[in-house]
Amino acid sequence: MSEVSADRLTRQVAFIAEADRLKTVLRNTRLTDGSRAENSAEHSWHLALMAVLLAEHAPPDTDISHAVRLLLVHDIVEIDAGDTDCYDADGYLTKAAREQGAAERLFGLLPQEQEREFRALWEEFEAGESAEARYANALDRLQPMLLVRHVTHREWSLRATTREQVLQRMAPVEHGAPGLWPIVTDIIEEAFTTGRIGRID
Repeated sequence: MSEVSADRLTRQVAFIAEADRLKTVLRNTRLTDGSRAENSAEHSWHLALMAVLLAEHAPPDTDISHAVRLLLVHDIVEIDAGDTDCYDADGYLTKAAREQGAAERLFGLLPQEQEREFRALWEEFEAGESAEARYANALDRLQPMLLVRHVTHREWSLRATTREQVLQRMAPVEHGAPGLWPIVTDIIEEAFTTGRIGRID
């Protein structure tokens, strides 16, 4: 193996090993059986599966394989930055800076062209402008709501106090995968008509 290719493989393996740490980043959303919190690696895998399974609901001409790539990369920065709860106003004040710093370090582990490629995927997801990014963002908002709705261990709840708060949070679903929007409105209506609203412990 040449010196150049040996260094390339060393950097790739270093990134793979570091990416394993995403399994330690816990989210507020719990597994549907209630046994424990979901981690960010599981979340990313679940989203990639959803992207393939729900492809018929993506915007026309969406490249599903590209959307999957966006989803597999989108939360890598949480290894350093942590998962910021969607209703954590204080956390959101520093979220962008924390994630930019994480992107610099983590993608910087890769060979140069892969660093550019992975960084571009992450930035595309964050910008949410391409059809693939809109679809990926829609699924990213929908998945936690589905887990909360299908929890089996206790009364389920949404961590919000008003319909407007939830609708604002879920708006990317309406724009990125409009065929899935009725699921969102049905869950919100059920939550507010039954009083199952409040923070998950």
